[in-house]
Amino acid sequence: MRAYDIIAKKRDGKKLTTAEIEFFIVGYMDGSIPDYQAAAFNMAVFFQGLDDEETSALTMAMVQSGDQFDLSAIHGIKVDKHSTGGVGDTTTLVLAPLVASVGAPMAKMSGRGLGHTGGTLDKLEAIPGFHIEMEQQQFVDAVNRVGVAVVGQTGNLVPADKQLYALRDVTATVESIPLIAASIMSKKIAAGADAIVLDVKVGSGAFMKTVDDAFLLAHKLVNIGEQVGRKTVAIITSMDQPLGNAIGNTVEVQEAIATLAGKGPSDLQMLCLTLGGQMLYLAEIVDSPQEGERLLLQSLQDGTALAKMRELISSQQGDASVVDDPQKLPQANEQMTVLAETEGYVNAIEAEQIGLAAMIMGAGRATKDDQIDYGAGVVLQCKVGSYVEAGDVLATLYSNRTDKFAEAALMVQQAYTICEEQPVAMPLVYGVVSVAGEERYVN
Repeated sequence: MRAYDIIAKKRDGKKLTTAEIEFFIVGYMDGSIPDYQAAAFNMAVFFQGLDDEETSALTMAMVQSGDQFDLSAIHGIKVDKHSTGGVGDTTTLVLAPLVASVGAPMAKMSGRGLGHTGGTLDKLEAIPGFHIEMEQQQFVDAVNRVGVAVVGQTGNLVPADKQLYALRDVTATVESIPLIAASIMSKKIAAGADAIVLDVKVGSGAFMKTVDDAFLLAHKLVNIGEQVGRKTVAIITSMDQPLGNAIGNTVEVQEAIATLAGKGPSDLQMLCLTLGGQMLYLAEIVDSPQEGERLLLQSLQDGTALAKMRELISSQQGDASVVDDPQKLPQANEQMTVLAETEGYVNAIEAEQIGLAAMIMGAGRATKDDQIDYGAGVVLQCKVGSYVEAGDVLATLYSNRTDKFAEAALMVQQAYTICEEQPVAMPLVYGVVSVAGEERYVN
């Protein structure tokens, strides 16, 4: 078997065998297949695609390239959640304690952020004392004891994905649905979950720009999950404006706490209930996602979810008093408001621009070595559909780097489109894809 023949076979649109795919990934990882042949393989897949069988084989070959977590010692069905990325994506901070509060074990492995805001780990580390490092047995024990733990991914989790993605990033092959799907699912499968709920973002602030492409990716993800024995559901959700109001680290933790107290932004709460309902259904806690949503809403309203957040923080050596006094979180020394220049309705908010404004103030990393300013961020006062008059506050900026305020304020102001006509309300959820098929709420 030769790498050359495998590349040529896929270049010509023929189906690869599982053995050929495994040979290629093993060879790439042991150095016998060089970068230039792996780049050629990526390009062949980019143009010719992979069917579901091939994509599943690629996914599992990538899983087997590194560590795999055995979570069988955790009681119950372990459900994981993954978002394909967005701006103001606070859902994990809410969902982890929320789902655990009604009995579904949440064993969550997350990463750090490289981009406009910190990742889930960075946000949790804004909580004084919070530890994201645990040995595997400690992790298992914490989930069995508290019902939830959130830890950092091991450095050897799916190393093949890291290497292949670095090549894709510099060879214009990132936008391949089979390669995206294999990248996402390999990490989720290696992390040991029994079932997976996927939040597939679509819109101006997401990687997938069209609803049809988002559904294509969702089907690919679900098919991989089912082929490798993981119950999988994908929800297609909007990222045409930031989710919730907060973009940053401390500001998102504060917003998560408010949401767990039943006082968060309506779009963030609705999405967490939708995703959480599916998670409870896959965990066999409830008989339908709708029943799960009702159970989670009750947990928000009666204080159970907020109590579980305190437990989670204490379990990982954090200062749980931040739940009752969020001002104990790292705060920015300075703030600045961004004002509307004209009156009218907010017609659109360019989510990515808002995220980049947060990043240049210190909320995210342009390179992996950059230091996070936990207090930096943006809080939106107006969302799409809001009516504003000239001089009304659109957003508030927080940072310790006042030299970046002017640039960030201009970016935020330019992210807003204000028009005379009220915009048509856009859906938050476009539909659901499961092994039974797809259900589209809006095209």
